Amino acid sequence: MGFLSWLGISPRDAPHLPEITDNVRDSGQTFVFGRADSGERVDEKSAMQIATVYACVRLLAESVAGLPLHLYRFTDTSENGKEKAKDHPLYRLLYMLPNPEMTSFSFREVMMTHLLLWGNCYAQIIRDGKNGILGLYPLLPENVEVDRDEKDEIYYIYHAYTDEIPGENNKDIYFRRDEIFHVPGLGFNGLVGFSPIAMMKNALGTTLAVEKLGSAFFKNGAQPSGVLEHPGVLKDPAKIRENWSDVYGGANNAHKVAVLEEGMQYKAISLPPEDSQFLSTRQFGVNEICRIFRVPPHMVQDLEHATFSNIEHQSIDFVMHTLMPWLVRFEQAIIKDLLLPEEQEQYFPKFNVDGLLRGDYQSRMQGYATGISNGFMSPNDCRAL
Repeated sequence: MGFLSWLGISPRDAPHLPEITDNVRDSGQTFVFGRADSGERVDEKSAMQIATVYACVRLLAESVAGLPLHLYRFTDTSENGKEKAKDHPLYRLLYMLPNPEMTSFSFREVMMTHLLLWGNCYAQIIRDGKNGILGLYPLLPENVEVDRDEKDEIYYIYHAYTDEIPGENNKDIYFRRDEIFHVPGLGFNGLVGFSPIAMMKNALGTTLAVEKLGSAFFKNGAQPSGVLEHPGVLKDPAKIRENWSDVYGGANNAHKVAVLEEGMQYKAISLPPEDSQFLSTRQFGVNEICRIFRVPPHMVQDLEHATFSNIEHQSIDFVMHTLMPWLVRFEQAIIKDLLLPEEQEQYFPKFNVDGLLRGDYQSRMQGYATGISNGFMSPNDCRAL
């Protein structure tokens, strides 16, 4: 079944839509994208044109997507009290193929990208007649609304668009709560997250403005703008301005020798980049964006203040304080949305981050020696790590 097949044909034989009334309450907080104080328009697409935003989103999305994700069951027969639930249908969806069109890696990468940019990620749950899950298909968050009906039950509205009528809403599709897998980010009401891009639009808008300033400066041949002064009265100043721009403007005309006649003089009127602290402003923008996504600067190739020793500890800190909250959000959302109530005390999902927390060689060897000498680890356990 294709991801958009329900645009014309419903994935269920008899869909049950919530009763929509006139007194539906909004369960989410809406933030409107728009222009930042710098004058730049900031949204998800423009934000991803900033190199540091792209690097942070890619790093976090690929990190979450690349971790092994297994479904376990509690058991009294194994040493650690758990075993992989390979016989459960959800195990294959989480570990291998959530749907026929996507791998587990690509599915989680898309979901995490949505979560980082929009503050929420959604996937349609395709179920069989016995309430088992057949597939998970991502939904674009900007087209999804979360609301409540008169019975205070949550439901989801997907505004479907097609290329036939660009920008026009062709169909609204309603989903019950048990038909959507939803992972919310940081928010105000606990139900939906707010967009980090919308909340931080002024910081990102400044970075976009600095990038545009740099592009315009180099487009002008790395020369500041200026004025032509003439001691007399010009008959056609517009033509002189146009001719000057054609001959001396742009990167291709940089460093040409200008010939000024009739006592004309050229005077620069804009600040050169060094006076406007262009480089330091760009560097501050990198640090500000890393702060927003809680990513160590060295992980987006900013090594200005990095050393060999602090890089290792920053990398471990990245796992503990950046990745772990996202992983817990996914794990708990899987329990809430993808496991039946009677299964939630028997099964649980778990990301494996052991490989990311190994630390340096000396610390690992000391830890293994302590574990073996105190009897809570065996040599085989250490070899496996």
